[in-house]
Amino acid sequence: MQKILFPTLLLASFTSLHAQESLPESLPEMVVTATRSGDEAKNQLATAATIYTRADIERLQVRTLPELLRGTTGVDVVQNGGYGKSTGVFIRGTNADHILVLIDGIKMGSVTTGTAAFENIPMEQVERVEIIRGSQSSLYGSEAIGGVIQIFTRKGGDSETPKFTLDAGGGSYYTHRSAGTASGKYKNAWYSVGASHLGSEGFSAQRAPADQDKDGYQNTAVNARAGYKFDNNADVEASFMRAQGTNEFDGFNTKSENNSEFVNQVIALSGNMDFTKNWRSTLRLGQTNDEGKNFTPVGKFTSLFESTRWNASWLNQFHVTDQHQLIVGSDYRFDEVNSTTIYQQKSRYDVGVFGELHSQFFTDHFVNASVRFDNNETFGNYVTGSVGWRFNWQHGISMLANFGNAFKAPTFNQLYWPNSGFGGGNPNLLPEESKSYEAGLVGDHHWGQWELRAYHIDVDNLIASWPPQNIGKAQIEGIEAEIGTEVYGFRPKLTMNLLNPENKLTGQRLPRRADKTLAFDLSKSFTDIDLGAAVIAQGNRFDDVANKTPVGGFVTVDLRSAYHFNKNWMLSAKLNNLLDKNYQTVNTYNSPDRNFFVSIHYNN
Repeated sequence: MQKILFPTLLLASFTSLHAQESLPESLPEMVVTATRSGDEAKNQLATAATIYTRADIERLQVRTLPELLRGTTGVDVVQNGGYGKSTGVFIRGTNADHILVLIDGIKMGSVTTGTAAFENIPMEQVERVEIIRGSQSSLYGSEAIGGVIQIFTRKGGDSETPKFTLDAGGGSYYTHRSAGTASGKYKNAWYSVGASHLGSEGFSAQRAPADQDKDGYQNTAVNARAGYKFDNNADVEASFMRAQGTNEFDGFNTKSENNSEFVNQVIALSGNMDFTKNWRSTLRLGQTNDEGKNFTPVGKFTSLFESTRWNASWLNQFHVTDQHQLIVGSDYRFDEVNSTTIYQQKSRYDVGVFGELHSQFFTDHFVNASVRFDNNETFGNYVTGSVGWRFNWQHGISMLANFGNAFKAPTFNQLYWPNSGFGGGNPNLLPEESKSYEAGLVGDHHWGQWELRAYHIDVDNLIASWPPQNIGKAQIEGIEAEIGTEVYGFRPKLTMNLLNPENKLTGQRLPRRADKTLAFDLSKSFTDIDLGAAVIAQGNRFDDVANKTPVGGFVTVDLRSAYHFNKNWMLSAKLNNLLDKNYQTVNTYNSPDRNFFVSIHYNN
């Protein structure tokens, strides 16, 4: 009861401010990832979604994707140190490898670990990030038990006069950053190119007495995106992003410095065509590469892990009537591993076909349903489905409900890692399977917006511990609440997550998940000055399956400011961890202490 009353009181306290000022009228947010069919109005979907635009990224002054995701509704982030260090992202308490990650529609991530290198994605090359919470396997297949995160790279095309951006800055830990982009259009063509570099001497990732060296990081990235629209409304587009660099990190049970070289690369090609007035077809091809080379402190090569994922998808969107839209599609994915570690199997494919329906009934009722069939080379056939309903009441309150099931194929490490002193993989593992239920209320008023959602997730054949094994069943229950408004030009936003992720076999909490998170962001713009503050408070977590290694909760406060010299030049500064909180999200691994970053920006 306490967990339900708390968000209600928070909402009530914010609602009392509504009489002071109204928000300006704005168009509804559009979501791409939740349907795969192109932009859909967020207020017509039951799906839980958070969207960050380029303007949000610059306003929040985030330098990495984990920094952007931290504090997002329903998302928990843990990291083994500072810049470039191994990062785990949990959506709604599911495993870190229960998230599907896309860049420009192309599936990325390591097929050996099952996770994406969030820490290496260059934020200077990112235009938009969409976080979809809840089961999405009926649209995307394996891995989308917790949700989907899609990153869109920068896209040009706004003006025939070329647009340029330049960015340079530095701060604590001898951190430095430089970036630049150029974009525009010529007749029916558009383009965007960019490059960036982020470097830092860092700090010791692992706590004393284990290690005291500084663990640095270097990331150099380039991206390009270009397209052409034909007179018949057909279009083609190609994109490329590559990040490569070096990372120094602290491993388990070692006092020596570890070094690695990484490459993360995405290539995508897509085309759209109208076959008839009511039938639009999209073909998308792509390849992602995740490569890591490891070295000893003296530079001797020790190991290579390289994942390559080939993607192809074909989507057909049928505009049946103004109220009904049907999407039919198919996906093909081929994963392969190249490594100095000898895996019993080095590749596998997955073929999926799916259909989804978006319908509007009686003006205010919206139904989104989908079903998918997957054939996985290793595990055979799986059928997944989902249905969502939303009712938009005329008084600004919406009711919604979702149901969906999902599956997650085990990774190559979990299946085929060679037997060693720490144990090996388990080729007899079964895929993880889930069912999720969600209900909620959404408010959209002249004074602001709010959401309150409750969800329940059952995961069967959960894979945990090492050597990997299917431990049985996990049950995850949670409440999400968020509210935002505007009062005399101040824009406060409050989000809260209450989570109970439980291993039903032992009754223990699933590891590395905080049970409570409260995040507050406040921004205000004056004539030439922007000010902002962010507070994140998290409860404790456990670093092991047995819940014998607790990691304490914490509160951090960040401050940010920006000064606009004119319409082209801006100086920004951010102070992180104002209270100099000494905290961890992973046992024995440091998080940054009080630190700052100052940068200057040019935009024509």
